[in-house]
Amino acid sequence: MLQEFKNHITSNLSFLLRGKVLVACSGGVDSIVLTRLCQELHMNIGVAHCNFGLRGDESNRDQKFVSELAEELDIPFLVKHFDTNTYAKNHGLSIQLAARELRYEWFEELAKLHSIDFILTGHHTDDNLETFLINLSRGTGIDGLTGIPEINDVFVRPLLPFTREQILNYATSNSIEWREDSSNSSTKYLRNKLRHEVIPQLKLVNPQFLQNFNKTLSHLNQSSDFISSQTFVIKKELFEVLENNTIRIPINRVRDFGNPRACLYYLLRDYGFRAWDDIEQIITAQSGKQIFSETHRLIKDRECLLLTELTAEVSDCSYTVPEEENIVMIPSGTLKFKEVTEMSQTDLTTVYVDKRKLKYPLIVRKWQEGDYFYPLGMKGKKKLSKYFKDEKLSLLAKERVWLLCSGKEIVWIINYRADNRYKITPQTEELLKITIHR
Repeated sequence: MLQEFKNHITSNLSFLLRGKVLVACSGGVDSIVLTRLCQELHMNIGVAHCNFGLRGDESNRDQKFVSELAEELDIPFLVKHFDTNTYAKNHGLSIQLAARELRYEWFEELAKLHSIDFILTGHHTDDNLETFLINLSRGTGIDGLTGIPEINDVFVRPLLPFTREQILNYATSNSIEWREDSSNSSTKYLRNKLRHEVIPQLKLVNPQFLQNFNKTLSHLNQSSDFISSQTFVIKKELFEVLENNTIRIPINRVRDFGNPRACLYYLLRDYGFRAWDDIEQIITAQSGKQIFSETHRLIKDRECLLLTELTAEVSDCSYTVPEEENIVMIPSGTLKFKEVTEMSQTDLTTVYVDKRKLKYPLIVRKWQEGDYFYPLGMKGKKKLSKYFKDEKLSLLAKERVWLLCSGKEIVWIINYRADNRYKITPQTEELLKITIHR
C-alpha cells in the first residue's frame, strides 16, 4: 500500500510534498496509518487530536496514545478538549454533528494560527460509500451522491482511493498499533448500522462492489461537473444585472429549457434557497410573490424573477435637511442643493423648486402606504401606490424609493417625479436646484 499511496500523492496530490501539513489524528487505524504513510514520504507534518470528552478515561487514553506517536515520530502535537455535550445541547445538535462542527472549526483556526497549508483526514472508500448511502436514504440530489470531496479548501483526504480492508492489512502487516473507539461498534448510529450490517451484505453479493462504486462515483462527478459548466453558461445568458446588483431572470427563457424546476434549482442553489416546491410555483404566481433564503430574496415581477441580496431594513430611516445644508448622503446617493438664477435642462436626477415655498428642515424618508402627491405637469393629486403601478415599478424598485418632503408634503419622488406645488413659476424669486448623484 505504501507504493500505491506514494504513486497517488505524486500523481494527484504532489502539492502535499511541498506544503506544511497537519493530520487530524483520532488514534483510530485510518488516521494512524495516514500519519505513518505521510511520515514515510517525508512530508512536513504535525498531528492534531480532538478530545471530545465523551468516553471518560478511554478518551484520555486515546489522547495519550496520539501524543506518544507524535513524540516517537518527532513531529508537533496539538490537542484540544471540548465540552461536546454542552455544545450539542446549546445548539440543538446531535452529538455527532456537534463533534463535527467543533473539530472542523478548530482545524480551521489552527490552519490560520500556525500557517498550515493543508489539513489531512483519514476518510477512505468505505467512508465514501457510507456517506453515499446516508445521503441516498435522505432523498438527496446528484450533489449528495458525488461522495466526499478529495480536496475541499484546506482539507485533503489522501486515503479516499483506498478501502478499509487495505488500510487494516497495511497496519497489521507492519505491526502498527492503533486505538479502537468503542462507540464504533454500536449500531444505534445510522453510519455504524450501515458499516456493520448493510455494507458487508453488499460486498458479499458482489465482491467487486467497492470498485464498481468508485466507477459510479466517477461517472456522477463527471455529470455534476458538466451540469455546473452548463449552469455557468446559462447564467451568463439569462441573468441580467440591474442596479443595486439585482438580477433579472426572464421566466419565458426558464420555461424554454423544458424543466423549470430543475433549471431554477441549478440557477439558484448557490443563493441559499431550499424551498424548491415554492420556487417552482413562483413562476405562475401573482406579481409580488416572494421567497426568502438566509441571504437572498426571489420576487415574481410580471414576466420575470428578481433576485436580490437581503440588506438591513431601512424603511424607518429618515434624514433631516437644515436650510444651511447643501449636501446630504442617503442610501440611494448624495443629494445636493444649490441656489441658482435660472433653470437648465432637467432629468430624473435633477429638479428645480421654488425655495420660498419650502418649510425647513426638509425631510428625506421612505414612501408609505397612503402617501400622495401632485405630479408635475398634471392637475389633481395621485396616490404613490397608483403612480408606481402606472410606472410599472417592481416591488424592489418601490422599496428603494425615497421622498424629499417639506413638512408632510412631498416635494420630489427622488429619481422619478417632482410635485406640481413646488414648481417654478413667473412669480418665483428664489430657485433651488436639487440633484441626486449615485
